[in-house]
Amino acid sequence: MNATAPGWHDIPVRDWEGRPLDCAACAHAALHAAGGCEPGRSCMQDAYARRIDRFFREHRELAAQHLDHPYFEVRAIAARHTDVFRLPALLDDPDETVRLQVALRVPQRLLERLRADPHREVRIRVAQRLDESQLGSMLRDPDYEVRRIVARRLPEALLPLLIDDIDLQVRLEVASRVPMPALWRMVEDGAPEVRRHVAERLPAALLTVPATDEDWLVRWTAAARAESPALLERLQDDAESEVRERATERLAELRAARALPTPAPLTLIPIEGGRDGRHRP
Repeated sequence: MNATAPGWHDIPVRDWEGRPLDCAACAHAALHAAGGCEPGRSCMQDAYARRIDRFFREHRELAAQHLDHPYFEVRAIAARHTDVFRLPALLDDPDETVRLQVALRVPQRLLERLRADPHREVRIRVAQRLDESQLGSMLRDPDYEVRRIVARRLPEALLPLLIDDIDLQVRLEVASRVPMPALWRMVEDGAPEVRRHVAERLPAALLTVPATDEDWLVRWTAAARAESPALLERLQDDAESEVRERATERLAELRAARALPTPAPLTLIPIEGGRDGRHRP
């Protein structure tokens, strides 16, 4: 029986080679006869990924039978639904879509084998899942997005290794996490976006350098966090009006805080009677 597309569906029902589906010739013809699948809705021979996925979601037990299917979408979706112990056979699949699904599911000992995968999307998934203790092996990945994810998850002790990364997005991640004193090494980073991050995290006592930065937003950040009246008074003469205004506001905040009176200690007044008003000896 040659299947035709249901009238409600606007995506043609074709197999992965563009031919009409032939349910009678399918390995799951008995399943179809029993109402277990339906062309145009749930079919593993279809070229449309959603129909393939619906088939394997409804029949997970059949996924392992199709891990070597010639169509990459079938292999990838079957890998999503099959038992985990079947996945090692797909670690070297020729299609990155399949290997990506493998990277999302395999245990750590197998995930490590995909760290040097030739496709960036696979390595991105590896960086997202790899145990933190193993992330150091991906510090020099050629793709900036992989290194950015590594910088987001790397133990703090290893973050200084990425301080001089060539990519801005990687250094921004580092600047948002790296502890002192390594953070101080980024105070003169070549990108003002990074220096702003640094100014947001430096101890207040070290804001004198950001306060003289060539970028006015870095100086504004320093003015917003400064605790030194002398530094703020200097920033009141800044060339940018926004910086001057923020320095004036901050100075007023500090003076107001320091002018608050110290609360007087509470004085306990003895009560002669008890709660019932009667005198107690």
